[in-house]
Amino acid sequence: MLALLIPVLLIISSCKKYLDIVPDNVATIDNAFTSRNEAEKYLFTCYSYLPQNGGATTNIGLLGGDEIWIPKSRRGTLENFNMSWDIALGTQNVGSPLANFWDGANTGGSGLWKAIRQCNIFIENVSDNSKVLDLTPDDRARWLGEAKFLKAFYHYYLLRMYGPIPIMDGNLDIFASTDEMKVRRLPFDECVDYIAKLLDEATVDLPLIIGDRGSELGRITKPISLSIKAKLLLLAASPLFNGNPDYIGFKDNQGVLLFNSTFQQAKWERAAVAAKEALDASETAGHVLYKFQPIGFKISDTTALQMNIRNAITERWNNEKIWGLSNSAAGNLQRAAMGALTTAFNPNNSNGQLSVPLKMVELFYTNNGVPITEDKTHNFVNKNQLRTGVAEERFYISQGYQTARINFDREPRFYADLGFDGGVWYMINNNPSPNGTDNGTFFMQARYTQPGNSGAEGYYNETGYFVKKLVDWNLVNSASANTVRNYEWPEIRLAEVYLMYAEALNEAKGPGEQDIFTYLDKIRERAGLAGVKESWTNYSTNAAKFTTKEGLRAIIKQERGIELAFEGSRFWDLRRWKDAVTQLNAPINGWSISQTNPVSYYQPRTVYQQTFVAPRDYLWPIRNSNIIINSNLVQNPGW
Repeated sequence: MLALLIPVLLIISSCKKYLDIVPDNVATIDNAFTSRNEAEKYLFTCYSYLPQNGGATTNIGLLGGDEIWIPKSRRGTLENFNMSWDIALGTQNVGSPLANFWDGANTGGSGLWKAIRQCNIFIENVSDNSKVLDLTPDDRARWLGEAKFLKAFYHYYLLRMYGPIPIMDGNLDIFASTDEMKVRRLPFDECVDYIAKLLDEATVDLPLIIGDRGSELGRITKPISLSIKAKLLLLAASPLFNGNPDYIGFKDNQGVLLFNSTFQQAKWERAAVAAKEALDASETAGHVLYKFQPIGFKISDTTALQMNIRNAITERWNNEKIWGLSNSAAGNLQRAAMGALTTAFNPNNSNGQLSVPLKMVELFYTNNGVPITEDKTHNFVNKNQLRTGVAEERFYISQGYQTARINFDREPRFYADLGFDGGVWYMINNNPSPNGTDNGTFFMQARYTQPGNSGAEGYYNETGYFVKKLVDWNLVNSASANTVRNYEWPEIRLAEVYLMYAEALNEAKGPGEQDIFTYLDKIRERAGLAGVKESWTNYSTNAAKFTTKEGLRAIIKQERGIELAFEGSRFWDLRRWKDAVTQLNAPINGWSISQTNPVSYYQPRTVYQQTFVAPRDYLWPIRNSNIIINSNLVQNPGW
């Protein structure tokens, strides 16, 4: 059977979790390329391996790090979930790796070498003009471009997880010898160059935009391909893979060095060029930062500003989304994030289980657009000191409600992204205010026995902070049901491309480049903040921070952490920056959620003490059985 000859000699395979359109034999594969209709089915099989990032249980980045925590005791969608959260708990292992995308064994992973094999079959057959005779030349070129992109993306996904990987440019012959099947991991930089070249080939034949939005949204375009290339080269330029001394001497069994331990500035320059190309193509295709249009709704400018931020994620196919994953709708994710806002809300439907640690709460800026540790006009030393919301703050914090000092005087993204005790939570379809206004609308009450913390078994928030950002404002909750409007997961949006370009340009040329501030400030303006230079000059105790590469690097990291919060980006960013050893060895803290009165509730408590072992945990382990089967594979350092 051809399926058994999987690259890297992955003889031990997991159960199929999807329907193979093409059975694993040569005759059927030949039949699959006799018509356009059958060939398109095969192309969609290649698409079927894309990550299911719209789910808390399937997106490694959401629960595998430190930006979202979940209760130990839980019910519903997350009840038996132990994939990426076990990674956060520090239980990754070599015997049965968690989120195993190498061979697909164990839960929470899909064998991407099989995905690459399917892409190779498609490319080989559709490249043959004697096959699929009813396919037009334009569609043939486009479909090949899509398959090449998917092949490159799956290689990139594995590279980001495992570091150096084998390159499967073509499938092994069915009669290949055992020795030929024992492929080797190639040096990291060779892998990067191969994937970049394949993306370049794909981009040429991809459309700039999707013409048939009724049936083709989610298929690959030029901006998507260029954006993944930018992400690839940003990864390659980052400290984990650019001159990392931890990998000096990491070789294969023939003595070939798998990492170049010398830092190369040119990698950042290459990443900056790629990010600008992605940025230009995206804007040419009509992608813009999302802005909410409150037509027909009588809401304040303050609420409209928050909706700019919330709806950039949840508004279906809005023009900020460069790549929406149509195979991964965020439905159960919203139920896990949504908290009960009144007694009419049923915790069984609004689970409120996605909990935000205090470290993430502290990450967001003040209303002056600078870190809470730098703002010279606000004092956050006593972050749990009680304060009462006043009329001017009523669209952020319920008027007359007592909550913690740390919840006041924060930037709009803080209020758009987070639900918290006393925080306003505007939901249009179940708004108690008349005519859809935002006066007197819902707000979270999260102390014990209140609606947002009823004590329902398995349905509670561990820290006292909810992930509002991921919940579409059209969600409708009643005592018996929770109706969500699904949205496609925003795998790449324009704000991230702006941030990639700013980061790469700072590392390549330093803060003298005005483009860095131009694109950072576009994001900040959408979030209701002044530009970087203005904010730091006027409000920071470190007013000159943006004038040095190191200072601006810290600003860009924090800006990225805020703008992309709860989208799964932080998990990978902490690794490529080599910041995980610091951040993931810090405790997960929250409020004392079992308390009823505010003084007792607002006492910080440690939920969990994370452990991250460096350099071991920066890269995934390859399952031991694969190392035994293929003696040419070498294990990652520390495993």
